[in-house]
Amino acid sequence: MKKGNMLIAQSGGPSMVINQSLAGAVLKARELRQVGKIYGALHGIQGILDEDFIDLRKETRATIEKVATTPSSALGSVRRKPTTEDCAAIFQVLRKLEVVYFFYIGGNDSAETVHIINEEAIKAQYDIHCFHIPKTIDNDLRANDHTPGYGSAAKFVASAIQGDDLDNRALGGVKIDVIMGRNAGFLTAAAALAKNDEDDGPHLIYLPERPFSITRFVKDVKSVMKLYGRCVIAVSEGIADRRGVPIIAKYTREVDSHGNVQLSGTGALGDLLAGTLKGKAGIGRVRADTFGYLQRSFPGIVSESDASEARAVGANAVTAAVVDGLSSGSIAIKRKPTKKYAVKFVPVALHDVARETRHMPDEFINREGNHVTDAFISYARPLVGPLTPCARFSQLRK
Repeated sequence: MKKGNMLIAQSGGPSMVINQSLAGAVLKARELRQVGKIYGALHGIQGILDEDFIDLRKETRATIEKVATTPSSALGSVRRKPTTEDCAAIFQVLRKLEVVYFFYIGGNDSAETVHIINEEAIKAQYDIHCFHIPKTIDNDLRANDHTPGYGSAAKFVASAIQGDDLDNRALGGVKIDVIMGRNAGFLTAAAALAKNDEDDGPHLIYLPERPFSITRFVKDVKSVMKLYGRCVIAVSEGIADRRGVPIIAKYTREVDSHGNVQLSGTGALGDLLAGTLKGKAGIGRVRADTFGYLQRSFPGIVSESDASEARAVGANAVTAAVVDGLSSGSIAIKRKPTKKYAVKFVPVALHDVARETRHMPDEFINREGNHVTDAFISYARPLVGPLTPCARFSQLRK
């Protein structure tokens, strides 16, 4: 067990529980005599390059606990893929600070960043422990049953859809909600948790895992309108045609440093789908909302299991690096094969989680490709927890 200083940072999209992971890592590190100073880099690797740090040993436990329950990234975030030159500059700063333990909290691209830094450190013969701490509301990290941030964002989505369905029940027509999900539909699928009765929305759910057809979409909506006289739709921002081209791609060309097309900064997809229904289905009242960044840092809607597990992955990462002496890796959440929901935390190789994403399993999506199955509901419900109960007059129930 080597003695040395520690640096931790956050990257990628914020979440409602990412600061739980930060707190879990920092508080665990403060218990270990092997860890000296604990630096927090502001805005990820950009903060390292700019030598912009705070001393996390100076913060009181009470402050850390308050920050832990606050959404968004307390240290600030960044979307930057390090070059070889960046890594050399990073190592120069970290050597000066005598950093032995490096932790980076984030999703797929953040895992790739840690992987790149670790590989370059090996080439540079810099003896540093590099660990990725998982976070992504998209729930698309490989080697994981689910990821911190997903449960709380899914609870927000399910709650919002629940409210939207009540609104739509009162006024009728069609409501379209566009939800985050570039390549994986886990977050959009969580809308199904709002459904209790047969006529509850969402009536239709469209995911990136199935090719999206405008013709089929119009047909589906007409069928629901005929059955219920109204329709609530949840659709992933990343839905694509049979060639794999995102429907929204023709409306935006903005990409980040990892090459990802920006999907959440516009309401164009909702407008397109609403306009299509008005023109081709002859439906007068059609409305669309894009949830966008609201899904990531909404105070007051947090899954208890999500918050607990987010803290645990941070603590487990520090234990793996400092106590167990692992040179690099990520902490994966694995579901135990027990009747009662339970998980375990397992170190995995960085290349197992870096860059590439996982998708919704086939058994989670219905045959028609426009909703989810009971298997998904069983998978997601313990991650989200209970929603606020709603009711209506018995004489109005069908």
